[in-house]
Amino acid sequence: MATLNIVMVEPEIPANTGNVARTCAATGARLHLVKPLGFSVSDKHLKRAGLDYWNLLDITYYENLDDFFEKTKGGKYYYFSTKALNRHTDAEYEDNCYLVFGKETRGLPESLLVKNKENTVRIPMIEEARSLNLSNSVAIAAYEVLRQWDYPELLTHGELHRHKWSE
Repeated sequence: MATLNIVMVEPEIPANTGNVARTCAATGARLHLVKPLGFSVSDKHLKRAGLDYWNLLDITYYENLDDFFEKTKGGKYYYFSTKALNRHTDAEYEDNCYLVFGKETRGLPESLLVKNKENTVRIPMIEEARSLNLSNSVAIAAYEVLRQWDYPELLTHGELHRHKWSE
């Protein structure tokens, strides 16, 4: 099975993290949370957003970015930022890659982006828009990677049920 890793660096809003957790659970992606967190992991808003799926999650916590990079050495990282020159759809994502997202108010440290320009990508939007909601950005990015991988081990079809009242 292919592995997708979603990394949230210093997330601040519990509902966003809960929504990202739900996306990770639904796609089988691993969630990596880099401290400090702007909330407690027992926060009711966090749990409410992803409550039904919390038991499906594979979550790892890190004390800071240095701890994250030390424990994931050798990983292929893609940094998401409105400051990037490259589109997220132009990257070719490999198995076990890490999609890295910054905090809601400031994004990722610019020094990190400058050192990794070739792996820094953006989701296109109109010039007047400051940014997308973080949890929406994570969902867009995750599904682009999964689309490139042809949705491994995900149910890709549904079934309509006929009801007597619709005949």
